[in-house]
Amino acid sequence: MTSTGWAIALHGGAGDIPRSMPPERRQLLEAALRHSLQIGVNALKANQSTLDVVELVVRTLEDNPNFNAGKGSDLASNGSAEMEACIMDGNTMKCGAVSGLTTVKNPISLSRLVMDKTPHIYLGFNGAEAFAREQGVETVDQSYFVTQENIDKLKQAQASTQEVKAEALLSSGNGTTGTVGCVAVDSYGNLAAATSTGGCTNKMVGRISASPLVGAGTYANNLCAVSATGNGEAIMRATVAREVGAVMEYKGLSVKEAAEYVIGERVPNLTTGLIAVSATGQVTMTFNTTGMFRACATQDGYTQVGIWPNELSD
Repeated sequence: MTSTGWAIALHGGAGDIPRSMPPERRQLLEAALRHSLQIGVNALKANQSTLDVVELVVRTLEDNPNFNAGKGSDLASNGSAEMEACIMDGNTMKCGAVSGLTTVKNPISLSRLVMDKTPHIYLGFNGAEAFAREQGVETVDQSYFVTQENIDKLKQAQASTQEVKAEALLSSGNGTTGTVGCVAVDSYGNLAAATSTGGCTNKMVGRISASPLVGAGTYANNLCAVSATGNGEAIMRATVAREVGAVMEYKGLSVKEAAEYVIGERVPNLTTGLIAVSATGQVTMTFNTTGMFRACATQDGYTQVGIWPNELSD
C-alpha cells in the first residue's frame, strides 16, 4: 500500500478475536473504525498537522465505549480504570506520555500537553492528574469510564483459575477490543504517532503497559510512525515500535518489510499487531494475532477496514 501523498492508519486493538463474533457487534465496530478514519482523512485534507490528526482520531476512539481506552477502559483488579497514552512527532522527535490517569476524559490530549507545555516526556499518577487540573483539561468522575461489559469481564477474570487469569492478563481486550492508536503522514512527509489504552483486565494496580512507552508502543521519526497493540509485555521486551524504525534505518527495508520482520521474528506468535506509515506514504497493518481492528486510507484512494487477516479493501 503506497501513496504519493498523505496516508493514515488506525487500530482498535489486536488479540484473540473470534470469527464467531455476533454480526451486529462486528458491524458496530467496523462502523466505529470507518467513522474515526473519516475524521482523520477529513483533517488531513484540511491540511491539519499530523500531530493534530493523530490526536483527534485517538480522542474519537477514546470517546467510544467499545474500545479499551478512555471511556470503556478495561478495569484493574480493584475495579478502577487506570489510563495511559503517548504521542510523538517524527520531525522533532518530541513526545509526551502519561500513565495512571483516573479522571482525565482524553488521556491522549494530556500527553500532548506534557509534550508541549513541560520540559518532560512522561508524567504519571498523582503528578499527571495534578498537571491535568493545572491545564484545565476536561475531567470526569471515575464512573464515566466503567461499562457493564468491562465490569463483567473483570468479574469473569477474577472468578477464573489462576491459569486463565494469567492468560486474560496477557491478552488485549480478552477477545473483544483493545488499545487504540493512529499514525499519519502528510503530503510533505511529516509523521506522527499516538496510542492510548486502559491496560488489561484485572491487571495489578500501578501496572504500566507498552502504549505510553516511547519505542515500545509508540514511536515516530523521519522514516516512519508506529503504534503497536497486543500483549504489552511482549511489545516492551522487543521495543516493537522503535524496532520497526531501526530495521528501516539500518537494513534499508520498506516499512512493510520492517513490520513483517518485527512481527514475524521479534515477538512471540499470537501476541502483537502494529500499524505504521512511512514518510513516502506507504501503509502497513501487520499482526500475528487472530485479528486486529484496523483501518487505513491513502491520498491515492486506497482504503481498508478489517478485523481478520486477508480482508479486502473497501
